[in-house]
Amino acid sequence: MASTLLSVHHFLPSPRREKIGYLSAFRTSFCGQVVCNPSFSERQITRSLGKHLVVSSLLGRKVRSRDTVIPEPDYRIPVVLLGIAGGLIYTDNLVPALPVGLLGLLLLFQTTRIRFVFDDEALEVKVGDQLQESGENVFVGGKNRWKYSTFVNWEFWWPNFPILVYFKEIQTKPEGQIHFFPIIFNGKQLYDIMVERAGPSKNSAPKES
Repeated sequence: MASTLLSVHHFLPSPRREKIGYLSAFRTSFCGQVVCNPSFSERQITRSLGKHLVVSSLLGRKVRSRDTVIPEPDYRIPVVLLGIAGGLIYTDNLVPALPVGLLGLLLLFQTTRIRFVFDDEALEVKVGDQLQESGENVFVGGKNRWKYSTFVNWEFWWPNFPILVYFKEIQTKPEGQIHFFPIIFNGKQLYDIMVERAGPSKNSAPKES
């Protein structure tokens, strides 16, 4: 996944040019890294009204925003489940092998396509390397995007080999909505960014590898 910054300079017919704000830092990367870190010393807002170009500059103001972070995919859980299914098949335990194997295949597929995107204000579930919107939540409705300010609590199970991440938010409904996701991402990266954006977890903390 790569991003390209294109700069377009507008020249006004006036003999006096207004200085256009700039991006002092712009970096691109893959999952688990900083996607962009925009820092403005000046910010320019342009609007086109018919044939007239209205330019307004906000001078001397510094706008800070947090980096967009995408934890790397982690295939350990689906691989373990498929290994268990293979062991069950080897020992002629076909009945339990079927659901375990299907779950492993499902999580393997989801690991290749599902991404947790942590932007400046919210966690959003997106699909694919192009980060397409994942649509409405099939269980509770609404967009798969939740502001950090609405998080009530979140937890990891289990810290040493994280399996599930849980969080409760009040954006979907005032009394609170609970969400569970299998941790098919780098657990340490996911934990660190959750602590930074949503505050510390009450009970769990993954140990350093």
